Amino acid sequence: MIVLPAVDIKDGACVRLRQGKADETTVFSPDPVASALAWEKEGARYLHVIDLDGAFDGVPRNAKLVEKICAKLQIPVELGGGIRTMEAARAYLDAGVTRLIIGTAAIEEPDLLASLCEAFPGKIGVSLDAEKGILKTRGWTEDSGVRAVDAIPGLVEKGTAFIVYTDIERDGMQKGVNLAEMETICRISPVPVLAAGGVTNLTDLQRLYPLSVNGKLEGAISGRALYEKTLNLQEANAWLDAQQ
Repeated sequence: MIVLPAVDIKDGACVRLRQGKADETTVFSPDPVASALAWEKEGARYLHVIDLDGAFDGVPRNAKLVEKICAKLQIPVELGGGIRTMEAARAYLDAGVTRLIIGTAAIEEPDLLASLCEAFPGKIGVSLDAEKGILKTRGWTEDSGVRAVDAIPGLVEKGTAFIVYTDIERDGMQKGVNLAEMETICRISPVPVLAAGGVTNLTDLQRLYPLSVNGKLEGAISGRALYEKTLNLQEANAWLDAQQ
């Protein structure tokens, strides 16, 4: 199990939203590339990058910044936000992104997801962003009417390599993880899972850790907690390493 620092890009800056709301933005750095480098220096083993402008607009908006991040870092980068065509996916992978996270397109265009998984085996994950267990799409602005747990079998059947599960109500709120929901997702999923939303401190990681032993949990994504220092990346890495 690893901790993935989040670098969310909006209007060219590194930000965090509360519950995915574009009008509740905190800018943590005007330079996402510098933030990415800082997390690598701090000991990050994988970086989680989201093009928020892309997620809202439906097309990549920060490709140049993403390319710069990949060029500067030695650690792998996963990317989500606005990847809704084969061309966008190929361009990002060619730019150095290790794996991609598909959100809206995975739910609304299952044939596209299948094509992406076939074209780039092992590199395509799906972001399940849920509020009260129901998936939301288009930058978390639209209700899909689909339950997260019901979506997993079909996504995996199409070749999804991993799942990112976000509890929207807890995202950026510093309220701790929804452990019961994560237990359900990790029990159902046959592919690796990343937990997002509410990872606030080391205690949250310690509560999640058993799911990496008895379930499919691969890691936890954290943004605001790391930036506001309620979670220390070096301390988290040391504790997780000690469990091996």
